[in-house]
Amino acid sequence: MCTGIRLIAENGATVYGRTLEFGRAIESQIIIIPRNYAFSGTALSGNPEGAQWKSRYAVVGANALGVIGVIDGVNEAGLAGGLFYFPGYAEFQEVSYHHGKNSIASWEMMTWILTNFSTVAEVRASLPTININKAILAQWGTQVPVHAIVHDSAGNSMVIEYVQGQLIMHDNILGVITNSPAFDWHETNLRNYVHLTAYNSESIDLGKLQVTPFGQGSGMLGLPGDFTAPSRFVRAAFLSQYAIKPKNEVEARILLFHILDLFDIPLGTVREKTENGFVYESTQWTAGADLTHKKYFWHTYKNRNLHMVNLTTCDLESPKPLLIPMDTIEIVKDATPLK
Repeated sequence: MCTGIRLIAENGATVYGRTLEFGRAIESQIIIIPRNYAFSGTALSGNPEGAQWKSRYAVVGANALGVIGVIDGVNEAGLAGGLFYFPGYAEFQEVSYHHGKNSIASWEMMTWILTNFSTVAEVRASLPTININKAILAQWGTQVPVHAIVHDSAGNSMVIEYVQGQLIMHDNILGVITNSPAFDWHETNLRNYVHLTAYNSESIDLGKLQVTPFGQGSGMLGLPGDFTAPSRFVRAAFLSQYAIKPKNEVEARILLFHILDLFDIPLGTVREKTENGFVYESTQWTAGADLTHKKYFWHTYKNRNLHMVNLTTCDLESPKPLLIPMDTIEIVKDATPLK
């Protein structure tokens, strides 16, 4: 379960952020991928190696399970995006033996996008030229069912889905994404909530009885607050659109994390019973990207201190990627007055 939003400030600065939830630790690290780093895509068992490419753009983001690549991040051209779990709907392409060298695995999709392209338009034009195969991630022993969101620094956004083996690309006006079902279903579902507004409701007269709302927030009465993907999509859409437009990238980043805090899943509040006991879903980390200034921010479940990597000041010609621990010890500032 993950939630992603995009905000555009009055000065044109664009920020994107997301939460990362899962029922098992995905052991994310921050990774900085330099320019000209060679990648080899994963092909199906028995096939030749997958697609080969070198990174055109440097990238900073988060990886998973020790993989040299990103599941979320931003590149030096201001293109950002992430992979989001899409169970029950993701079905990737059938790739023959002879086409294996023009394919990558689903978990490599965001790495391929962010190391190769600078705009949403470029991604849209190039996606049909690569196949997303049905390779199995060794660490899980299964395919990784994901869809993806991509934003550029001009404020353009799109969602990428593979359904029944077919590539589907959606324009994303709101810049919002969650999980299953498909993106167009979520947009249609917003029609059930057209009554929601940021303005408080006015009192009404029922005969001779005047009925007034209970305090503040009555215009949002009925905004879904549970953790299901449809409810989170509605909540993310209305909160990101009704929030006062930030003036600049600093205000946008502050607003971004305030909104994403409302999707935080405390450990134990979402659980699934299995043969081996309970599996607990929780927010492992929350990240944000400043597409205009190429900065990547994050905090984790155990450490709410905000951390940042500025890609523009990194060594983008390094011979290999740099890994940075994501989950460090939280530092609590002691503000107790001295006697």
